[in-house]
Amino acid sequence: MAPHAQVSTGSSNGAGHANGHAGAARSTFVVNSPNVTYTDAEIKSKYTYRTTSVETNASGDFVATPKEVLYDFKVDRKIPKVGMMLVGWGGNNGTTVTAGILANRRSIVWDTKEGPREANYYGSVVMGSTMKLGTDAKTNKEINIPFHNVLPMVHPNDLVIGGWDISKMNLAQAMDRAQVLEPALKAQVKKEMAEMVPLPSIYYPDFIAANQEDRADNVIEGSKASLAHVEQLRKDICDFKANNNLDKVIVMWTANTERYADIIPGVNDTADNLLKAIEQGHEEVSPSTVFAVACILEKAPFINGSPQNTFVPGAIELAEKHNAYIGGDDFKSGQTKMKSALVDFLINAGIKLTSIASYNHLGNNDGKNLSSQKQFRSKEISKSNVVDDMVEANSVLYKKGEHPDHCVVIKYMPAVADNKRALDEYYAEIFLGGHQTISLFNICEDSLLASPLIIDLVVIAEMMTRIQWKASDAEGDYKNFHSVLSVLSYMLKAPLTPPGTPVVNALAKQRAALTNIFRACVGLEPESDMTLEHKLL
Repeated sequence: MAPHAQVSTGSSNGAGHANGHAGAARSTFVVNSPNVTYTDAEIKSKYTYRTTSVETNASGDFVATPKEVLYDFKVDRKIPKVGMMLVGWGGNNGTTVTAGILANRRSIVWDTKEGPREANYYGSVVMGSTMKLGTDAKTNKEINIPFHNVLPMVHPNDLVIGGWDISKMNLAQAMDRAQVLEPALKAQVKKEMAEMVPLPSIYYPDFIAANQEDRADNVIEGSKASLAHVEQLRKDICDFKANNNLDKVIVMWTANTERYADIIPGVNDTADNLLKAIEQGHEEVSPSTVFAVACILEKAPFINGSPQNTFVPGAIELAEKHNAYIGGDDFKSGQTKMKSALVDFLINAGIKLTSIASYNHLGNNDGKNLSSQKQFRSKEISKSNVVDDMVEANSVLYKKGEHPDHCVVIKYMPAVADNKRALDEYYAEIFLGGHQTISLFNICEDSLLASPLIIDLVVIAEMMTRIQWKASDAEGDYKNFHSVLSVLSYMLKAPLTPPGTPVVNALAKQRAALTNIFRACVGLEPESDMTLEHKLL
């Protein structure tokens, strides 16, 4: 198998990587199969997708029919030079992920009261987890490989970083303001980060809390949507790409939570209406939607890491028209990730969950913004819907329309800063009318959990731009994945899916979908956990 190209990047307007790194550019396995071919440029595979189609007969019984479809996959092996542009670059997440990449790039070690610590990518699925490849032919032991070696992915150390913020603080000052990182670590990245200054952003006061106004000293003129704003953002992306000699730019919204935008027929319900509404400066077009439109028109994948409804129907239709990639919504980092795992476990164990009470308080700027009711409502919606598909999947426990009580409370407490306190109570009905109560107290260092998700979302979104597929018996060229990258759902609270398709919130299913799509790209079946080889007499 030919090696992947080594990537070494530099930067003129942002953070870049100037040195190579071991192990980032070469895969550690080859698939020995007539269904897989390798060239210097591509990996091509044939994959049999097996599903079960269910119909109801005249007697009302289910009739299950196994189905098989043969697909061809094609993966571009050349790792591009990629830029990551963050909206809200000067916020807690933006400064933390930037400092983290700089620290990893330089293998920084710093002192803490608990002893020395060294840079890592813990919390990243791509960089910190493994995937089962198969079983050893001689010992029958599982063989697991780093997830980032499954396909030729961009290494986060190679990302060139830039972005926008409504605050003009350089990133060293913003990092101090965020109160996330250890002083000894900040001291070692401060010089580089002091040279990074966010581009002016758009600021529509009606969409975020009034308490954010004092930060807004770095804004593009105009307080409502306009084509001028779209064109300025497109120019910013083009300039960043050209100045850093990039092949691709991925844009991530990690700025403040906005209020929900009203969906209004004739305004944001279709692509044409949305563009017209932006031109007319309609008050229901949010800053995040303007960013999305600019990225769609510029063919730069755009991911929304906050809970608001950035992707109104018109934005999704526009992305489909332009074959542009979008993904969202809302980083799934601490409390909600625990919830989607625990609820999945309880319901699959046949335990009837009857109520979930979620309380958390935090003291960072996200908490300050969420102290406004309209912005909190966006977060409440994204946190409250994460159990719906798991409940609907179990008709033994839940009658049609039945649903656990679910309450979400968020309070702003400045003293705890970025160390969010999350308390959840799960109340369930068990055997013979008994009850079980599970209480969790979770202290989440919010930005240290969210930053690896930003990396995962950028790296996986970029990888998806290099994968094409088609039905093997179909005529014509390979096609891209749908514009809405639902494969990103493992990292997101409120996964955006293509219109008319089901939403999956169960954590295990989300991880399996991600893993198995990547396995299909190299011609491998989903790994079975049946272990029949150990069960025969």
